[in-house]
Amino acid sequence: MDDILFKILAFIVAVGVLVAIHEFGHFWVARKLGVKVLRFSIGFGRPLWRRQTSPDAPEYVIAAIPLGGYVKMLDENEGPVAPEEAKRAFNRQSLWVRSAVVVAGPLFNFLFAIVAFWGVMALGDTGLRPWIGAVEPNSPAQRAGLQVGDEIVSVNGEVTPIWSSAIEKIATESVGAPELKIRVRDAAGNEQVRVMPSSDVGDLSQTKNLMAHLGLDREPYPVPAVFGEIIEGEVADQAGVRTGDRIVTVDGKPIEYWGTWVDYVQQRPGQAIDLVVDRDGASVSFELTPAPFAQKDGAVVGRIGARNERYQMTEAEEAHFHAEYRLGIGEAFPAAVAETGRYSLLTLKVMWRIVTGQASIHNLSGPITIADAAGKTASIGFVYFLKFLAIVSISLGVLNLLPVPVLDGGHLLYFAIEGIKGSPLSESAMLQGQKIGLLLLLGLMSLAFYVDILRIMD
Repeated sequence: MDDILFKILAFIVAVGVLVAIHEFGHFWVARKLGVKVLRFSIGFGRPLWRRQTSPDAPEYVIAAIPLGGYVKMLDENEGPVAPEEAKRAFNRQSLWVRSAVVVAGPLFNFLFAIVAFWGVMALGDTGLRPWIGAVEPNSPAQRAGLQVGDEIVSVNGEVTPIWSSAIEKIATESVGAPELKIRVRDAAGNEQVRVMPSSDVGDLSQTKNLMAHLGLDREPYPVPAVFGEIIEGEVADQAGVRTGDRIVTVDGKPIEYWGTWVDYVQQRPGQAIDLVVDRDGASVSFELTPAPFAQKDGAVVGRIGARNERYQMTEAEEAHFHAEYRLGIGEAFPAAVAETGRYSLLTLKVMWRIVTGQASIHNLSGPITIADAAGKTASIGFVYFLKFLAIVSISLGVLNLLPVPVLDGGHLLYFAIEGIKGSPLSESAMLQGQKIGLLLLLGLMSLAFYVDILRIMD
């Protein structure tokens, strides 16, 4: 219950921040260009808080339903306007002023993404270096020529200092590109480029574990496979495992490192495992069956109730396995601009592939998926949540620029037609367009929500 409440709170914070930024773009540009703003609201419905410093000033509102917001401007199409105020009405402004006010919302979403990515890159990230510890036979990784001991340096020119960035770049660069050029540094220190067809990555919406799908595994930590704490009453305790037992073989296969053992157990919930350990020089055999255990993300893994014996890494081992990636403030800014552009293009590519049937509708994310991602990233740390906000802000900016009536892009489409024909569209034409746009938007929202439900049931 606490986990669900945390995700809901993180989702509300994310929506509130991104909507406020979007609407502030409209608000700020409108006021700068002489348009009178009547209300700036975060949320819909009954106002919970409001403030207005003078009758001529905008009214600031926080409303009860925190899933949107709006800026209300003086407009003769929405009500009577006093003659002395007419020059400040939105509909009386020139075409370029109206266009600037409309485009400012999505533009501020992109600007926020740049600032957020700038912060992420300047604050930096730490993680495991992308050393390859195992390559499955006949897997995409093996066909591409990836080998045990390779360190992934970059994917299509995008640097990958840690495993999370390597997996992210493989996933995102595979969209719309025919192949992935994976630069690796082999065990001898030589750099080479391995080529993997993007088709081998497949449909990401259907892939729960990309590394397993590619046939890759990380280089295991050099932590010896020795049992430390045994939790009373759980599988290992019931089987007779003791603190200090060193694993020799598992189902006849030798196991050297604790991480390899953990992966083996987690992949086999409910499956019997034959375990042989060394106990004070004598071999002792067990059969134990890992109990199914549901993780926070819903994945079910095997669990036996045991921890490894404490192991202190040497400085050399620490440097080999861990990396810290951080850019200076100056170099982080152009990198943030490039990252925003890359994700914007990626969003358009995914949308186009869904529309043309090249990608599954399961690539859509509805409110449940977004709330889940908001909660997960917020629980990991500020930098991860900030990156999540940047990516969603880009999606919001791109979506709003689509030429669909009721969206900002739809208004820009109307303005473009007005510029070509020399006069605005008729009220009836705009009304029909709004109805079509609203229908399309409701259909998209319903589809995204439906996909969310399917994910939960899967």
